[in-house]
Formats: sequence, C-alpha cells, structure tokens
Amino acid sequence: MNDLIKCGYILTVSLFASVAQAQTHQLTKVWETDSILKVPESVLYHAGTKSLFVSNIDGKPGEKDMKGSIAKVSLDGKTVNNDWAVGLSAPKGMGVFQNTLYVADVDEVVAINLKSGKIIKRFPVEGAGFLNDVTVNKAGVAYISDSKTGKVHRLQDQKVSTYLENQAGVNGLLAVGDDLYVLVKGTLWKCDAGKNMTKVAEGMDESTDGIEQTSDKNFIVSCWNGVIYYVSADGKVQQMVDTRPQKVSSADIGFDARNNIVYVPTFFGNRVVAYQMK
Repeated sequence: MNDLIKCGYILTVSLFASVAQAQTHQLTKVWETDSILKVPESVLYHAGTKSLFVSNIDGKPGEKDMKGSIAKVSLDGKTVNNDWAVGLSAPKGMGVFQNTLYVADVDEVVAINLKSGKIIKRFPVEGAGFLNDVTVNKAGVAYISDSKTGKVHRLQDQKVSTYLENQAGVNGLLAVGDDLYVLVKGTLWKCDAGKNMTKVAEGMDESTDGIEQTSDKNFIVSCWNGVIYYVSADGKVQQMVDTRPQKVSSADIGFDARNNIVYVPTFFGNRVVAYQMK
C-alpha cells in the first residue's frame, strides 16, 4: 500500500470512528405503561424493592390540594398501584435513604416509609415557592431544589437550611460523593463541598429537569420539553431522544445503571416509558 493510499485509508477509518463515537449512545423504547398514571413528574428506580416509584401530581403543579400520590410500578410496567402513598399535594422529585423515601411537595419535604407507604414526617421549608427535585447522599443528607426562589435547601439531622442561593430556575440535583450536581436552565454545574461551582456542560434545552449518573461516571439529562441528552464528564453533549414534535414531555427520569434502562415520566401523557440505552 503506497503512502497516499495509506493516508486516505487512515483518514477514512478515523472519520468513521469519529462518527461512530458521536452516535454511540441511543435510546430504544422497551415498554410503556398504560395512560393511567396521574400527571407523573418523577420516576425513582429502586433496586431493593425491584420497583419504580412515580410521583403523581394529579392536579396543578403548585397547588396544595392534597390530590397527589406516589405510585408503585413494576419493572415491566404492567402493574401500577397509583395510591401506594397518599396525603400529598403536588409531589415531584424523590430520593431514598435506607428505608425512607423523601419527596418534594410544593413547600415541604415529606418522608415516607419505603415498606408501608405511610407518611413518617413532614418538613416545612420556610419561604419555599416551588420545591422540585430531591437527591440524598450516602450520609443521608437530602438536598432540595426550589425552582421559584432559585435556592437549594439541605435537610440534615431533621433540620432544613438553605444551602445555595441565586440559582434562578434550578431544578435537577444529583449528589455524588461530596459533590452536588445542579441543573440550571440548560447548564450542568458541579458544586463541591466548599460550594465552589464548576460548569460541566451547557447548551441543552433550558427546561433541564432530571439528572442521573451512568456506571462510567457520565450523565443522562432529561428536559421537560421532551429532550434527553447523554452528557460526558468532559462536557460533550449528545441528544438521544427528542419528543418535542409529538409534544411529549420527558420530566424527572429514573435510571437503572446496572442494566442501562432509563425510565421517563411523560407528565400530561400519564405514562412512564422505559428505554434501553446502548
């Protein structure tokens, strides 16, 4: 093979490799529930109970109407118990620590027994406007975003305090070790233990909603408007799904990192859709 042909061959292989790498991550629909959920906003995959917990707003997202609930859904989507936990208003993000499920509910964090579905305690958040997402670290400290006030609150030792401010439109949160990943209007930030903010990625749809980490330390980010991204730790962003033309939302996702399955609540679509990620 002469040098000219060899160079052309190498260039072609490199080009195809680059394209293949750019298209590596994709989502393929595996199943979807019937449209019997009640405005599902968030999905939490829980390996311990081999189930999905889904927050049903069942009304207006900011009203204290006591219509909301937490559904428990089987991992094949065939069994749905819409009233596994009741006594909520407009529940959204969820997080688990040991046997307790923590739920953001308008202006309070509700702690629910993971086995019985009974409410254990309510933690009012003073001045809250629209509590949205919840994440819990390995020490049991919960962080809660308030999209209306631009604050992130912390629930630690049964007490609520303000952790971050001036994060207008903040939504998705993810605690990883000592770091807190924060989604703010299309940008992903990392907040370290000293509250230093580092930009991880930007340029996503401004309705960024849910965030999960993959087994290789990258991220999956969903947007309420209907877009789901694969976000590399080095800031590269790849769109995997776009259901905006169909006007189907992709709110606060759940993720089975072991089997690479993404669970998407469709909000007004009243379904949860499961996707295999490859």
